[in-house]
Amino acid sequence: MNKERRRQLVPNGKQYLFLLARRRHVAFGGARGGGKSWVVDVKAVLLANKYGAPDEWSDGIKICIIRRTVKDLIKNHLRPLQHLIGKNAKYNQNDKVFTFKNGATITLAYCDNDGDADHFQGIEYDVIFIEEATQLKPEWLKVIVTSCRGVNDFPHRIYYTCNPGGPGHQYIKRLFVDRKYDGDENPEDYEFIQSLVTDNKVLMESSPEYMSFLNNLPPKLRKAWRDGDWSVFEGQFFEEFRDLPENYDTRQWTHVINPIRIKSHWPIWRSFDWGYAKPFSCGWYTIDDDGVIYRILELYGVQKAGKQSLPDVGVKWSDEKIFKTIKKMENEHPWLAGKKIRGVADSSIFDGDEGKSTAATAERCGVYFEKAQKVRIPGWMQCHYRLAFDEDGYARFYVFKNCTEFIRTIPLLEYDEHEDEDLDSKGEDHAADEWRYLLMKFMVPGEPEIETYNPMYASDPLNQFRKGADKWSQ
Repeated sequence: MNKERRRQLVPNGKQYLFLLARRRHVAFGGARGGGKSWVVDVKAVLLANKYGAPDEWSDGIKICIIRRTVKDLIKNHLRPLQHLIGKNAKYNQNDKVFTFKNGATITLAYCDNDGDADHFQGIEYDVIFIEEATQLKPEWLKVIVTSCRGVNDFPHRIYYTCNPGGPGHQYIKRLFVDRKYDGDENPEDYEFIQSLVTDNKVLMESSPEYMSFLNNLPPKLRKAWRDGDWSVFEGQFFEEFRDLPENYDTRQWTHVINPIRIKSHWPIWRSFDWGYAKPFSCGWYTIDDDGVIYRILELYGVQKAGKQSLPDVGVKWSDEKIFKTIKKMENEHPWLAGKKIRGVADSSIFDGDEGKSTAATAERCGVYFEKAQKVRIPGWMQCHYRLAFDEDGYARFYVFKNCTEFIRTIPLLEYDEHEDEDLDSKGEDHAADEWRYLLMKFMVPGEPEIETYNPMYASDPLNQFRKGADKWSQ
């Protein structure tokens, strides 16, 4: 193995601190690309090798690695762990457990809802690694932590890796960044090791495009994901949205433009967000040959009297009125007439008895929809990715200046004070919602895929730790 390969097997300075940490609660990360998953796998395997069963009647150390989804577990941990462990343990695919020759175990688990969290009640682990902890809700984290216990001489710790943002943002920030503690929480039990992408020299050299990705994020996300700033998720949600009239014709550094000619082969899509006693929003979109999406038309209204300056204020828009108006626009408007139009909508319109749902009313009017993907944070990320300007000032999403309700409402939307990467749904978010539904149909690459294990590992990849470095296994 040459010097370059040997160097890539050695942890960086922040990872060394993580391997040495002995507090009961240890958080690592604070930004994207800090080398979190790799050092979690290494630490878990070191602990498993160190703490086997003390006798034939006892178990070895019980370790659990938790991610939000099974997909994340397989992608970020299963394959790397199999490579790290080699023949030192057997893997049970059904139980997702590695059992080492010395009796130690590493269990892979996920927690994506309240039911998953409940499964941790009554289970005992000696060491728990919670990967991307901010993506879990605080109540789930509190349940998981109660599983870290046992009557033995093994270490009993919880390791968290984390980035700013997500449902658990405020909880993790309070404990590890602000260091504000409640009740029986002991400050001496908590340690935070911040690791930035610049600390991960291997990633910086092997995937230089990742730094470009971080540099081109909207300002708030850039501060959080690149710089590890935990205080940025507040205020305007779409701060990158630009409405510069002087650039309407050039399309540079603006998202609002004068209407352009829609070529006959460009597809037309309709996206719809329904609401009773609140505004409904219908937007029409086209996609050019380069995959750039344009919002070209909209219909926006209320379904009973309201104070907003909206179409037909004081006149109730029944479902039938909405969809007859949509059909009339599609039959008569020169941008839509004669086109095959596909639609996507809030799945709630399909609720109700057969033939009585809002979707059924739409079909009777000749307007058809398919159910939208309603995942919120991935959808908002698609919005952010589309709004991002390239180095020449061009975006992958534009809105025609006649779409006045979209242009009015998007800049007013704010971050949710409890869900840090989510939008506050108490705002006038109806145009934003149907925009999100549409973008989830045409997802663009966002965060680059990063190889989570090093294919150049030696046959015994942990050997560099064992020679005079037993302290890493503590």
